[in-house]
Amino acid sequence: MRKKDSPLFLAFVYAVLALFVAIAVYPILQVFSISLRPEATLLSSDLSIIPANATWEHYVELLTERPFLIWMWNSFFVTLVVVITGVVLASTAGYAFSRYRFPGRKSGLLSLLVTQMFPATMLLLPLFIMMAKLNLINTYLALIVIYSSTALPFCIWQMKGYYDTIPVSLEEAARIDGLGRFGAFYRIVLPLATPALVITALFSFMAAWTEYVVAAQIVYYEDMFTLPVGLKTFQANMSTEWGLYAAGALIVSIPAVVLFVVLSRWLIGGLTLGGVKG
Repeated sequence: MRKKDSPLFLAFVYAVLALFVAIAVYPILQVFSISLRPEATLLSSDLSIIPANATWEHYVELLTERPFLIWMWNSFFVTLVVVITGVVLASTAGYAFSRYRFPGRKSGLLSLLVTQMFPATMLLLPLFIMMAKLNLINTYLALIVIYSSTALPFCIWQMKGYYDTIPVSLEEAARIDGLGRFGAFYRIVLPLATPALVITALFSFMAAWTEYVVAAQIVYYEDMFTLPVGLKTFQANMSTEWGLYAAGALIVSIPAVVLFVVLSRWLIGGLTLGGVKG
């Protein structure tokens, strides 16, 4: 029996994994506990996850008395458009960089890579000025343009790397059978690139669903807030509605968790094969 197959080694591995799972889950349980506490109680001497005086009043208030559902719809709309835009543009641009040789190809790829060296907060001022000159302040179009432009460089590089792993001979065989360039791309290449498309969709989703800084500067009206900006309204200078804050945070996280669980079987292939070739 090899050392790594011994019961003692396996027990050690499972113990380490259980420890990290506990570290990851404990903050979530604490947030859930805060959401069940009455009024705006943040700290408590009771260590139980479900407090003795637990109540669902924060969830009821959040969904019935606050514009939370409007904020969720706003975030869903913006995120959906960003995901569609990211998948369409990244899949086509990545294919062009992978399959074609044209003037400016290397400089274009390098320019996309350089943009990843700067955080989005550094680009906030020039992006705000551009949106102001285009009269797009306080519009969803501004958010969609900014989120898509910040997510696309990584997505294009990731798609390009994955296309490099797909043999060109498959497209050549499809074209011999009568398909055109677009037909070969749509029917042969795209289905094979499903893991990379999933990564692109997830990255675009996270770039829009949880973003706060840009949205707080672009959108001013409460009925146009996205979820991160709307949740921030529960915090004031003198007090914070911790129960509503915690309940909202849990609800906001559910779509992201569900999406990752549903698409998890494509994640490893999309992240690893996409980085094989440059």
